[in-house]
Amino acid sequence: MTGNDGSGTTNGSGSPDDAGSPDGSGRGEHAGGNPRFAHDPVMVDVIVELFSEVPPGLLVDATLGGAGHAARLLAARPDCRLLGIDRDPAALAAAGQRLAPFADRVILRHARFDQLASIMTDLAPHLSDPADVMPVAGVLFDLGVSSPQLDVAERGFSYRNDGPLDMRMDTTEPRTAADIVNGYTEAELTRALYDHADERFANRIARAIVAARPIETTLQLADIVRSAIPAPARRKGGHPAKRTFQAIRIEVNHELSILAAALDDAIGITQPGGRVAVLAYHSGEDRIVKSVFMHAVTGGCTCPPQLPCVCGAVPTVRLVKAPPKATAAEQAANRRSESVRLRVVEKLATAGAGG
Repeated sequence: MTGNDGSGTTNGSGSPDDAGSPDGSGRGEHAGGNPRFAHDPVMVDVIVELFSEVPPGLLVDATLGGAGHAARLLAARPDCRLLGIDRDPAALAAAGQRLAPFADRVILRHARFDQLASIMTDLAPHLSDPADVMPVAGVLFDLGVSSPQLDVAERGFSYRNDGPLDMRMDTTEPRTAADIVNGYTEAELTRALYDHADERFANRIARAIVAARPIETTLQLADIVRSAIPAPARRKGGHPAKRTFQAIRIEVNHELSILAAALDDAIGITQPGGRVAVLAYHSGEDRIVKSVFMHAVTGGCTCPPQLPCVCGAVPTVRLVKAPPKATAAEQAANRRSESVRLRVVEKLATAGAGG
């Protein structure tokens, strides 16, 4: 959804300010269709190729969105079923329509992706045929906010369109951006702005927000943030409010705090030879993905890297070579793909087996 951490992603926004993603972390979806969740999936050909090599089984799209990736995967893998998870009811409704041609192979669930393990546990008793219980062959995470969420003013994600301070990915949850903007202390706001967006003017912005309360709309908030940032800094780096909006959105939706556990669960439920792939658009997300994956690759080994392992660590996955970024042609055609970073691991067939 931090600086440049060597992964190729950049702090806050990897794409120009007019790219349509207010904070640069938008997934590759665009408005249109019904209900405005047409999907222009990022790196979809690469994702299909990566999952073409997994064994038959259940593919899990943990961030279903408009089902662009899911539809392509189902078409390419007739020997697989798909579990689609999304926290946004509007996305699930649209995905159900898009996946109608594959309805006999699709299961949809309204949930956060950190509920994946419990969903899998609850799923088996509700399947009519024991043969429907398939091993998990792959899990896909396409992180960040989706473009339809950004583009619909009433969702409150955009600093360019006036709307309520909402920013909920799951509109059934109670806490909104207004609760954070108008309820957090100055110290709490500063912490969120710095931790989630590396906002160097976090203190000034937090002080200005507290002084201006109550704040009711996105444009009000954007104007307050703009006025809190020194004029020289406002003249470069895109819209001055983009980091603040990003940080508040991440805070509302717990995007970073739930990621590591969800990735651990995904690795845990995947069968040998299956793969877990993550598309991240924010360097904070990507650091978490890299850390979880490397822990699984090494088994949590604590031995000095120049010496043989004697701590008994057991690797559970291997890294899979894949293009880390979208091609130049895709970035030109879909500018929301500019900041993406792809990482992939494959579950090992036996404990400690490398490859």
